[in-house]
Amino acid sequence: MSTQSGLFPNSTAFSEDNAGFVEALYEQYLRDPETVAPDWREKFRAFREGRPAERAIPPLTVDVDRAVRKQAAVDRLIDQYRTHGHLSADNNPLKPASPSRDLEPARYGLDATDMDAVFYLDILQSDEKLPLRDILDTLQATYCRHVGVEYMHIMDSEIREWLRRKLEGSRAQGDFDTEQKRELLRLLTAAEGIEKHLHRKYVGQKRFSLEGAESLIPLLDELIQRCGAKGTREVVLGMAHRGRLNVLINILGKKPELLFREFEGTESHEGGSGDVKYHLGFSSDVASPGGPVHLTLAFNPSHLEIIDPVVEGSVRARQDRLAGDAEAAVVPVLIHGDAAFAGQGVVMETLNMAETRAYTTGGTIHIVINNQIGFTTSNPFDARSTLYCTDVANMVQAPVFHVNGDDPEAVLYVTRLAVDYRMKFRRDVVIDLLCYRRHGHNEADEPAVTQPLMYRFIRRHPPVRALYAERLIAEGIVTPDEPARMEQDYQDALARGEPVSRPLLGDSAGYVKTRWDRYRDTDWTAAAETGLPMADLAAIAERMTALPAGFEAHARVEAIHTARRRMAAGELPADWGFGETLAYASLLWEGRNVRLTGQDVGRGTFFHRHAIVHDQRTGEVCAPLQHLRAGQGRFDIYDSLLSEEGVLGFEYGYSSSEPDTLVIWEAQFGDFANNAQVVIDQFISSGETKWGRLSGLTLLLPHGYEGQGPEHSSARLERYLQLCAGDNIQVCVPTTPAQIFHLLRRQLLRPYRRPLIVLTPKSLLRHKLATSSLSEFAQGRFRCVIDETDRHEPARITRLVLCAGKVYYDLLETRRRYQTNHVALVRIEQLYPFPRKDFLAMLKRYPNLQELIWCQEEPENQGAWHQIKHRFPGILDRPFDIGYAGPPMSASPAVGHFRQHIEQQKMLVERALVLPVTPTATTEIAHAHRNQCASSA
Repeated sequence: MSTQSGLFPNSTAFSEDNAGFVEALYEQYLRDPETVAPDWREKFRAFREGRPAERAIPPLTVDVDRAVRKQAAVDRLIDQYRTHGHLSADNNPLKPASPSRDLEPARYGLDATDMDAVFYLDILQSDEKLPLRDILDTLQATYCRHVGVEYMHIMDSEIREWLRRKLEGSRAQGDFDTEQKRELLRLLTAAEGIEKHLHRKYVGQKRFSLEGAESLIPLLDELIQRCGAKGTREVVLGMAHRGRLNVLINILGKKPELLFREFEGTESHEGGSGDVKYHLGFSSDVASPGGPVHLTLAFNPSHLEIIDPVVEGSVRARQDRLAGDAEAAVVPVLIHGDAAFAGQGVVMETLNMAETRAYTTGGTIHIVINNQIGFTTSNPFDARSTLYCTDVANMVQAPVFHVNGDDPEAVLYVTRLAVDYRMKFRRDVVIDLLCYRRHGHNEADEPAVTQPLMYRFIRRHPPVRALYAERLIAEGIVTPDEPARMEQDYQDALARGEPVSRPLLGDSAGYVKTRWDRYRDTDWTAAAETGLPMADLAAIAERMTALPAGFEAHARVEAIHTARRRMAAGELPADWGFGETLAYASLLWEGRNVRLTGQDVGRGTFFHRHAIVHDQRTGEVCAPLQHLRAGQGRFDIYDSLLSEEGVLGFEYGYSSSEPDTLVIWEAQFGDFANNAQVVIDQFISSGETKWGRLSGLTLLLPHGYEGQGPEHSSARLERYLQLCAGDNIQVCVPTTPAQIFHLLRRQLLRPYRRPLIVLTPKSLLRHKLATSSLSEFAQGRFRCVIDETDRHEPARITRLVLCAGKVYYDLLETRRRYQTNHVALVRIEQLYPFPRKDFLAMLKRYPNLQELIWCQEEPENQGAWHQIKHRFPGILDRPFDIGYAGPPMSASPAVGHFRQHIEQQKMLVERALVLPVTPTATTEIAHAHRNQCASSA
């Protein structure tokens, strides 16, 4: 019940307009009863004691009723400014503000006679009163000048009130002394100066100029300095190409001479393909009021916003290494374009990750370079369906500061506010830097072709540096000739090739490499001891199934744990779940870290992992691998949100910053990785050759043909094999529990860091033949090639069937049934890098071999066949008939009907084991290669 209805249940003297007055008066009574008139005091006292008032309240006079109504009108007008004042803000350098009728006092029944009347500024928050004229002046200055603010959509009242006090207390204006204003002009001179220099010296070359948005440079400088003052030790930046060269020179301190050599094509280049200059990253150390700050600008492809989750993952890895307030120590900053921020789905995915346990980084500072055009698209009705390009950020209730890029002091004001907000509340915040693009999409483009009116205005519009210089001259802060001297000093420094940023600390002309040095220039054949003594295996296996006393696991989970304990004792053969979990547990036991994320990874999509166990009585959860023993490694396991692109980008970023953690992303089904193809193409497979960036990221992709149809069968093996070159990635298809155990341990233990693509099984998780003995975990290693396992006389083998994955067990069972003992089955468990040495050693065991067949479940144009058959001509030293056994070419990965699947499987197995070999083009190549070798000899 409200105070009003409780006090006046039968009165008609009060309407909704009076509610605010009565509620405010009651709040005042609660704070200090003596400040309330006696009649009201008695009424409120009676209300609190639950008794009728002793004296009746006299009816409101006309003056009191009018005052209540006027206060209510003022309250609504104030709320309108706070909620929608940004719509009338003068924050767009390309067009004047549009006053809103919703901000006209007359719309609320207020007129000129009310301007000198005194009203509560915030009737429920304070006793402060001001004349309406002063209230409107404060609101206009705060919400309708060069800063437009969206914050009233935030549900948390503490945050709203904090922002209100900050904004209205300062009237959304910064306080800058003379030296700060001169420094601001210097930074604008630098931002403009590098662009002018490049424009004159390298005519027509692309640089994706920052001109029109030069205020970004002082914004970033202020952000870094303020973060440093608040305890930040690292700032990781992600941005696309617009303004990147400017940021590299003026913020990160890249030497201009290095950039000039890149324009001239004379820079030194060591290995790999390299990349264009406006995709390159950099790192450096600068001083701040709170100590040194390490700056990192991430390498980025042209795919704009895909860098967002990569940066977030890199930041989380850096935070996880630190003790204390890690979220304050490492801060992510993402610089977006307006069209991309609204248009790229990965932005939404990254925002959606912001406050989840697996992916939070304590808040990101987003900066939108809003040049109000995307390539040639500037009509908002074409660019988006929302009012602002930043509206997607409303999903995480981030405050948005829309600031005029032509007012650099306003830009610095919102930068300070954004940093303070992030550091206090650890949530995302957005700075929408409203500006323009002085040239086209690149410097060779002509923007007036598609935006004639916009560019007619822009070409007459003075740059922000000129505008601010005039302002400081008018204020008497600089003399009329000082701006020109600043410009000349900057150009002279560029001509000398000197750094023009803040002074750097030490030699930091590149990415910090010390954590990665031991993994560079290593070969995939580097050895690692992955087996463990039986006693250690037994101890680890016992602890990895241990649950707290009284913990009531689900009966099926308890049965799995019981079975695993029997496997550890040697009473049952080990299954896949045991082998995989033992790999993680053994690494943790040795003090190494493991991070595993993906959809449903805690339980496992196919009910095999159960690394997170739920108490059926209390709902509490337990991760046994987090409680193996004191001093163990860190085990982070999270069920991810329903995202592939954002999550895989995050895990790549994490792995590229943390070489000593086994970082794993598991797809729910292997083909779901399609949604993250840009991460695979632009980072995982090519990051090293383009940028020299290493990663040990592991992808687990469930794959196998069990008749589940086109979308749940294939992990698209052929796509990964197509990307293979220069030992850039590893592609493996393990088929036993011991193999996955040794493979996962090898990925972390050997001094070699390349992404690992693992096609994991589904039906093999519980297949009676897909098991391992304990001795295979203790004494073995990962075998790139697994030779025939049945006891056959090698001299009797005339046909060799090569395969990878689940189809091996179909072949094995059929061969045993038909006793085709002249056929040997060999598994290629590592498809890339191709294990040439192991393959040749295997071939030598079969002196009478005549036929070589590749068998696969995937259609002929998919799977491994077309990506592996070229391996054979240079290896084979004897005449073989080489054939293919598998489904025919198909546009779909798999058939859609179970019966059709069974028939297809039966046919491909029979073709591999029994039917004559159909010669392939590879056969002809192999014979030609042998003849060439013979003639050369």
